[in-house]
Amino acid sequence: MECDVLVVGGGINGAGIARDAAGRGLSVILCEKDDLGAHTSSASSKLIHGGLRYLEHYAFALVRKALIEREVLLRSAPHIMWPLRFVMPHDRGQRPAWMIRVGLYLYDSLARREFLPGSQALALRSHVAGRPLKRAFTRGFAYSDGWVDDARLVVLAAIDAHERGARVLTRTLCGDLRREGGHWRATLTQESGATIDVSARCLVNAAGPWAGQLAGVPRARALRLIKGSHIVVPRLFEHPYAYIFQHPDGRIVFAIPYEGKFTLIGTTDLDFKGDLDQVAISDAEVAYLCELSNRYFERPISPADVVWSYAGVRPIVQDGESEAAAATRDFRLEHNTDGAPLLTVLGGKLTTFRKLAEEAVDWIGPVLGNASPGWTAKACLPGGDLFGEKPSKRGVLEFDQWLSGVQRTYPWLPAPLAARYGRAYGTRVQTMLAGCTTLADLGREIVPGLFAVEANYLIKYEWACCAADILWRRSKLGLHLDGDSAAALDAWIAER
Repeated sequence: MECDVLVVGGGINGAGIARDAAGRGLSVILCEKDDLGAHTSSASSKLIHGGLRYLEHYAFALVRKALIEREVLLRSAPHIMWPLRFVMPHDRGQRPAWMIRVGLYLYDSLARREFLPGSQALALRSHVAGRPLKRAFTRGFAYSDGWVDDARLVVLAAIDAHERGARVLTRTLCGDLRREGGHWRATLTQESGATIDVSARCLVNAAGPWAGQLAGVPRARALRLIKGSHIVVPRLFEHPYAYIFQHPDGRIVFAIPYEGKFTLIGTTDLDFKGDLDQVAISDAEVAYLCELSNRYFERPISPADVVWSYAGVRPIVQDGESEAAAATRDFRLEHNTDGAPLLTVLGGKLTTFRKLAEEAVDWIGPVLGNASPGWTAKACLPGGDLFGEKPSKRGVLEFDQWLSGVQRTYPWLPAPLAARYGRAYGTRVQTMLAGCTTLADLGREIVPGLFAVEANYLIKYEWACCAADILWRRSKLGLHLDGDSAAALDAWIAER
């Protein structure tokens, strides 16, 4: 099998590069050894943000780049991303309030905002966001960023790549890489044991924390691997605001409304030296996050309250910082033309994935004789075209009105199910529900809330292969179901 570009790694950066390259007319193969976004890209704090804390480290260029991308992304997929207002309680041990206010003014001003409100000071005793907090916190600040369903973001980028001609191969290990005759030769081994021989004009190493482990590829610059862990607990507050807390040790932790009934708390920042295929939160990290939550919230939590947790390892460019929290989240693209072209992706974050992919293909294209310009800044992700083909702030500001239209189109759908479908699939809900006119047309309810029509759609269009793909990455239904649900869904998939 021949292609222009072989992309190794199905996280957000690999999927983004495959999407951009395919949209410029390059033939692309994307291979991922597990599921799309199965590791780092689905283990984030799930934020589209500039990175307020990076201002402390004078990373103004990184913050500005991310702030510009924040609104570009929110317009492109308003079904899986939306604005989120953050509250920062002011602690006497922190910087003076005036200094924080200046920092927030800078955060507001570094990039143009069309629809996100600016920051403001809060009197927490009289504000709804102050009610769950301990009475000692009387002052605070509010500012805007965005929320994203990270795993679905990866899948949507891969769908767009596929629909523009890329071949997406999940559960496919890339091995035996070598330069030969001006091309990269690779043997891809699928889960079944079948192999595919590939000849590519260019190789993209987007393997994330595994970037330095691809056999036959010149070793990437030293990466610093940092583990970030999160816990999910029963809901600690009922309003729509999120919180940003600063621990006395300098680390930042978020507390975010999650899946209606829960609060997501994280992240930790710890250097990681272990097995990348066995990443898990430690007891010490759970205790740390509980301790920090208890420092701010009236309602105490303990490790026994944790209903779910996850951890991921971020590949950070080695920059000499001693503290993991201070290490740069900016990306770096390394080019190697000692033979067939090689591009290695180092670092990066969800918010800047589109920009990273654009810069990557801006280099790949000319090297392969393709001068097509970038296009993704003015393109919706699949399902995001709520009010036309071009990204629009209407999708962000009028999502609820659009969702009401979905409920009118399918009046037989229970309202919570229609809302979940609209949020997950956007306009693609029409494809999923094609031919359905009654609840019975959705087919068997395999597990509570998951009908056959959705499961079949995820298998056919989104590369879902097992219960974990569906319950924890394509959706978060796993949080709402009992422990037997995964086995029941896997059995249904096996029967199918």
